[in-house]
Amino acid sequence: MVAEADKNCSGYSDSVGTDTELKLGDYIIMKILVINCGSSSLKYQLIDMNDESVVAKGLCERIGIEGSVLTHQPTGKDKYVIEQPMPDHKVAIGLVLDALQDPEHGVVKSTDEISAVGHRVLHAGTKYCESIVVDEDVKKVVRECFDLGPLHNPANLMGIEACEAVMPGKKNVAVWDTGFGMSMPEKAYLYAIPYEYFEKYEIRRYGFHGTSHMFVSGEAIKFGGLDPQNAKVIVCHLGNGASISASIGGKCVDTSMGLTPLEGLIMGTRSGDIDPAVCQFICNKEGIDINEMLNILNKKSGVLGISGVSSDFRDIEAARAAGNERAQAALDAFIYRVVKYIGAYTAAMNGVDAIAFTAGVGENDIKTRKAICEYLGYLGVKIDDEANNIRGERRVISSADSKVKVMLIPTNEELAIARETLRLTK
Repeated sequence: MVAEADKNCSGYSDSVGTDTELKLGDYIIMKILVINCGSSSLKYQLIDMNDESVVAKGLCERIGIEGSVLTHQPTGKDKYVIEQPMPDHKVAIGLVLDALQDPEHGVVKSTDEISAVGHRVLHAGTKYCESIVVDEDVKKVVRECFDLGPLHNPANLMGIEACEAVMPGKKNVAVWDTGFGMSMPEKAYLYAIPYEYFEKYEIRRYGFHGTSHMFVSGEAIKFGGLDPQNAKVIVCHLGNGASISASIGGKCVDTSMGLTPLEGLIMGTRSGDIDPAVCQFICNKEGIDINEMLNILNKKSGVLGISGVSSDFRDIEAARAAGNERAQAALDAFIYRVVKYIGAYTAAMNGVDAIAFTAGVGENDIKTRKAICEYLGYLGVKIDDEANNIRGERRVISSADSKVKVMLIPTNEELAIARETLRLTK
């Protein structure tokens, strides 16, 4: 029996209503604090939802480690660096709030001006498929999914509980990184392994980079003037971590990452799709266990593994320009894998209206975008070289006579989280 959450998922909503406004005197408060916690770090942005502008942003580093530092950046002002011990995330959140309220470097008079807090949370298994206001059950689910997201879920929960402790009564919203992929149909998310493993352990394809794919697919529909209900969009989130999604009307129908972010495209250090028997073969030959093998596939493979140069695409581009043949092979393989997924997803949707590039490589690598699109002549894709000669700016880069709109849409995961948070904190 398929889990009920899988049947009912419909993806994220980007609708924002005015009834979420809070008031302090005559001032309308619509500021959302967005938190993204790692095990020893905490990134944040304070976003004014009146115009979706970033009021301030910052990063806490080395939480729980000697040499903790907070770098706070109010928009339009110089960075403000605080070197102070941060033994845990609660202390880090406290320092963030102090920085936001600082008489000289702050941007709010009090936390009353913060409407709610949105958290990037990696995994909810099949329990939740849409963003949700945090309660005890939500925290319980985050805890139960530690084994599905061992590096992220514990840190995400620490961030939530730290905000609850420092700002009691303030609403917290969990925005799942796997949420976008939860609208995939059963035929797309099931692995062809004994069904009991899905029933017992929730082993299925989830997909990641969900907030990015949700944001970019929605923005591509709006920016491209496409049918919001039926537009077929392929988003290429290309960076050190890379994934591709296919969506119809903003709802995901397939995505390249799976149970973990290891499946799919060749990435900076991740292998992407391989024959599973490769793992057994190498383990037997090298005398290593499966844990070490997975470490190799996650951290020593991808374009780093092929090129032997770097996981940074800029370094590999430079090596290729200098005549390094393995660097050339790594980039060729990366591009080829992207093209294969675009073709597969075009077939899965029986067509494509738009292809959107985003993330570090997708937004900034002019040559890679062009090389990918040169494979797509069979779809009627035509690139405008002048329009494509751009970095990090929203733009249609296909020619007027291209049968598929090709776009560059910079991702904004923090804004996506803020929109979801505002929608839910009525």
